Amino acid sequence: MLDMQNDLVHDEGPSGKGPLGEQVRARGILQRTASALRKAREAGALVGFVRVGFSAQYQECPPNSPVFSGAPKAGLFKLGSWGTEVHSLLGVGESDLQIVKHRVSPFYSTTLEAQLRANGVTRIVCSGVSTQAVVQATVRDAHDRDYEVVVLDDCCAAHSAQEHANSIDSIRRFCRVETSDAFDFA
Repeated sequence: MLDMQNDLVHDEGPSGKGPLGEQVRARGILQRTASALRKAREAGALVGFVRVGFSAQYQECPPNSPVFSGAPKAGLFKLGSWGTEVHSLLGVGESDLQIVKHRVSPFYSTTLEAQLRANGVTRIVCSGVSTQAVVQATVRDAHDRDYEVVVLDDCCAAHSAQEHANSIDSIRRFCRVETSDAFDFA
């Protein structure tokens, strides 16, 4: 699960009141993701949550990034705050992998790949927000690391329906696109 944290997907979070939040609600992303998580756990799949976060003084935050440079001033993505917690509807388990990233890709300077390899993971099933950022970055980086990649289209959202559709179309050659209802986690 990619960036399904309160700052981005909760109705009361900063993005919850904007276009991304509108798409999360309109597409039923939280409910579909919770259902997909239940199916994955029932099938015995390893579950992981990726969150973007920065320490209290934002030392890891790139000051020239169009994506992250405004976070310190807005108080976004501060580790230990409500905003960086995974949305409560998704229910993080004790054995779930937890990855904190400081850039768009969850593979960049994190322990994600080490944890995946240690657990014998060869297929990554991903979903989250936003499709045009973390989902695309995950798909491309995982593909180049020789993982089989599946994207649950109906558990992803972008800032508009068109942006989501464009993003899914651009990554189809690197992954398999499925719906959470149709995908067999076993």
